[in-house]
Amino acid sequence: MPKKTPRRSGSGGNRRTGRERYDKRPIARQSSRVVEQTPSQLRAVERLLSGIGVPESRPFEADKFQLEALEAIETQDVLVTAPTGSGKTWIAREEIRRLLAAGKRAWYTTPLKALTNSKYAEFKAEFGAENVGILTGDRKENRDAPLIVGTTEIYRNQLFDAMREGFDVATDFVILDEAHYLADEDRGHVWEEAIILSPKRIRLLLLSATIGRADEFADWIAEVRGTSVRVITAGPRPVELRAAYLSNELQLFPLFGADGGFNRGLERFERKRSENTWRRRR
Repeated sequence: MPKKTPRRSGSGGNRRTGRERYDKRPIARQSSRVVEQTPSQLRAVERLLSGIGVPESRPFEADKFQLEALEAIETQDVLVTAPTGSGKTWIAREEIRRLLAAGKRAWYTTPLKALTNSKYAEFKAEFGAENVGILTGDRKENRDAPLIVGTTEIYRNQLFDAMREGFDVATDFVILDEAHYLADEDRGHVWEEAIILSPKRIRLLLLSATIGRADEFADWIAEVRGTSVRVITAGPRPVELRAAYLSNELQLFPLFGADGGFNRGLERFERKRSENTWRRRR
């Protein structure tokens, strides 16, 4: 008669490896920390998420500040300050379209390689791959194209080369995206040098969502370049910002209350969670 394998005491017939027991412990600990949100907190979350989605499709209509910038850029340097999502790039794109149709050339500069690559793909789809090139520290494609997308450092370097070797930079128009980088402690001199060294014949379009004291900035540009500079400011932010806090337990809370101040409900929730954690540790 075969021998029966004895069961371990307290196993209940289910033998689990140490690895299995280890894997289940964090789940048990996590579930024990969850604090239920109050009905008022849940209603606040509903308000936070209400209306989020894809807006209804409708024909594009240019904003007043966009049309004003396009008109001004025919004869002046232009500094556009507009919140993110307002359509600053549309101004640059429409001016580029006009220049390419007239057989002229343009440069679009950005401070980041990732943004440069993104704009390169966007403009290739818009204007055709044969009309767009890219110049960064590690990517150089179609460098003779009428529209070049590149980092601000590369454009600045071309200006230095032109001065040393006695030739003109092959562009009629330069867009300096994220122009507020001029205030950056480490890299701001690149934007400063790009503005100062750009020949007067090259019109500049500077775009920024966060630049401060725009009028003073424009006065400085006019002084160092000897040009007229127009400051154009957009209206209120078209895309609403909503701030929220996501807890370790993946519970969502509005960061601000109905009065616009800090959400005290979040503070009470965190206090209750801390109290529960302290009791368990006792």
